[in-house]
Amino acid sequence: MYRKLRAGAVLVGAALLVSACSSGGGDGEDSANEPVTQRPKGEDPFWVNPESKAAKALAGLEKDGKSDEAAAVRTIAEQPSGEWILPENAESQARGFTEAAQKADRDALLVLYNIPHRDCGQYSGGGAADGNAYRAWIDEVAAGIGDRPATVVLEPDAVQHMVDNCTPQQFHEERYDLLKGAIAKLKSLPGTTVYLDAGNAGWGKPDAIHQPLQRSGIDQADGFSVNVSNFYSTDDSVRYGKELSAKVGGKPFVIDTSRNGNGPYTGGAADERWCNPPGRALGETPTTGTGDPLVKAYLWVKRPGESDGECKGGPKAGEWWGAYATKLAEASK
Repeated sequence: MYRKLRAGAVLVGAALLVSACSSGGGDGEDSANEPVTQRPKGEDPFWVNPESKAAKALAGLEKDGKSDEAAAVRTIAEQPSGEWILPENAESQARGFTEAAQKADRDALLVLYNIPHRDCGQYSGGGAADGNAYRAWIDEVAAGIGDRPATVVLEPDAVQHMVDNCTPQQFHEERYDLLKGAIAKLKSLPGTTVYLDAGNAGWGKPDAIHQPLQRSGIDQADGFSVNVSNFYSTDDSVRYGKELSAKVGGKPFVIDTSRNGNGPYTGGAADERWCNPPGRALGETPTTGTGDPLVKAYLWVKRPGESDGECKGGPKAGEWWGAYATKLAEASK
């Protein structure tokens, strides 16, 4: 099974908005001791969070004079990545991120990961207490987004874990209903794009997952996402996505390229190759200019440098792991 990170605490609200305003629209080159600024909008329309964990780590490294490590972390901090909405105060988080992004003339990239019985009880286990709690949470997120531009990656693993039987059968019907409802609610917003997660090329069974995607409401979504928090190459992810697209009405898709620069790890125990694998590298930088009409964007959905879980010496899922972040960046040179 391929587990996902659990998002750590994030800053939203007034402080975030001030930081976004100070960095919004800056398309110049970054150098040491300069604040993180936005990518050129023509390259990528998504917002770079100037208060991200990577940006804070960068500031600390520069303050301490650790120029080599700072240069490595800057390659992460200056790229847009997904904001994983926490269960608590979801409305204020969604509002804070989307308002900050709008003020910077960019789109917010949000990840919703709170489905009941999430991650089959593993490192990122948890999720909403029940279906009603999940529906209320989605309503909060939608209220926070409002009419501002947002792209949402919806529930990494939720469909795949029904297909591979990691999620018990008794929860399947409710999950289909919750995903369909979430898509309908989010698509009722005027500026929101929704990609329903569809697994990865390593799992790679379009014949098995296309009907569950349809039962989950893929026809109402803008498309699907692949390789979230995973390491499969972009070429393999494109092939998987295109095979699956052909079975779900030609829907386009996005690929998480955050850590797939060296492809998947093949050493160690197979059931933990997904968790903080060594020797990985950053993949293609985020862009909507993929050159392929079916591939809408390369995204950094998983935030590079944040742990997958307490494995291989890593901290809890979602916590910043500076040594791992530096290795990801250095391996990408």
